[in-house]
Amino acid sequence: MKCPNCGEEMAEGTLYCEHCGEDIHIVPDFEPELESNLGKNISGIMEELEEQSHESGESDESVESVPKKHRGWKLVIAFLLLVVLASMGMGIWVYLYNSEEYQVSRAMRYAEDGAYDRAIAGYMRALELNEGDIELRFKLAEVYLMKGNKIEYEYLLREIAGDKNASEEQLDRAYGKLIAIYRAREDYQTINDLLLASNDENLISTYQSYIARAPEFSIKEGYYTTIQPLKLTSFGTGKIYYTTDGTDPDENSNQYITPILLENGDYCIKAVFVNDNGIVSDVAVGEYHIDNDEIPAPEISIIGGEYSFPMYIEVLNEDKEDIYYTTDGSDPTYFSSVYTGPIPMPLGKTVYKFARIVDGVTGNIAEEVYKFELNTDYTPAEAVEGILQYYIDSGRVRDREGHFNESEDMYKFYYQYVININEISDFYVISVYQSSNGTLTRTGTDYAVNVYTKEQFKLQQDNQGRYELTALE
Repeated sequence: MKCPNCGEEMAEGTLYCEHCGEDIHIVPDFEPELESNLGKNISGIMEELEEQSHESGESDESVESVPKKHRGWKLVIAFLLLVVLASMGMGIWVYLYNSEEYQVSRAMRYAEDGAYDRAIAGYMRALELNEGDIELRFKLAEVYLMKGNKIEYEYLLREIAGDKNASEEQLDRAYGKLIAIYRAREDYQTINDLLLASNDENLISTYQSYIARAPEFSIKEGYYTTIQPLKLTSFGTGKIYYTTDGTDPDENSNQYITPILLENGDYCIKAVFVNDNGIVSDVAVGEYHIDNDEIPAPEISIIGGEYSFPMYIEVLNEDKEDIYYTTDGSDPTYFSSVYTGPIPMPLGKTVYKFARIVDGVTGNIAEEVYKFELNTDYTPAEAVEGILQYYIDSGRVRDREGHFNESEDMYKFYYQYVININEISDFYVISVYQSSNGTLTRTGTDYAVNVYTKEQFKLQQDNQGRYELTALE
């Protein structure tokens, strides 16, 4: 078979010339019935003419031969009949060649018979007649897949996915088939790129597990005169990684967990999102200049909320000097408590405020509200009463006022806080004070009472600050 454009030899069944690149339009075969009927009609006419000639010769034996002009007319009539039949056949051929319905039915028949090249030719001709028919492209793609040509199959699906005239249902089908292709290859990055390029929020929402969008920054780039807590958010489930020195982040960089505090200086923040399928987003970049004259608020170890177990509230700043705090909701001053170390969380609801005060200037305030309730009905007041009763029963005091001699001196018992000791259990800490002449002095004796079992222990600390519990006699 030769190319009609350049004349080069071509392999049978090919749809384009490898030499010149010209597409080869394969004309449709006649229907078998049409070819048979045309053949029979032509043969019938010829046989009829021969019979008439033979009968004429037998009926008039006296005439030696039929006049030549009669035979000439018969030949002309036969020729004209042949021309008419040929014209009819050509007309039918032209009609079928330009019939989308015929080309599609022919292609479907060839596909069922496994003649995929002929089926492809039929669908391609149908698309030439109706190039906007997206369903025809789906059918052609399926034939390419049956033939094993996955490249053309994928190409046609991408073509459909990019067609502005495709319906939502057709887009869903095209993208669904494409995603199935790339999922089978575990090529999740291509799925991500394909969906983001679609700009179709419905598709992106449907297949959000394959999407990795660049993280979003909570504040715009620019110049700021106060400390800025920068929050990074992502679309979908996965992890955010970031750098603060302008280098590109990867999975070995800092993982974003809490807001990035931008204090004085210049920052170039870069962040990427890696979803659960390992798809890496584009890099998000934010550049900031912070010129801050304010004193930053202290950073607190525990955020406000409800708790049911003992916790220590701690300032995390490296410099813990000049930090003051309150527990009644008022702003800290020089007359407030000085922070010296971790603070056991009080029972009930407490409003803590922390601030650094330098040269009379109070910095930004960190405020946290805690609600701490233990899962027990045994109260600190009952624990204090239990230690007092122990002192009475052991003869350490003479009465419930706490008198221990003939003078007016008394022992007083005060609840301090609740802590977990050595991961054994939670205990109320009760301290003993001596009251003499109106002066209250701590004796240094402490007791620990189990908040669940009510067991009483003497509480001491060794040289390294570790707690020791000694059962009461």
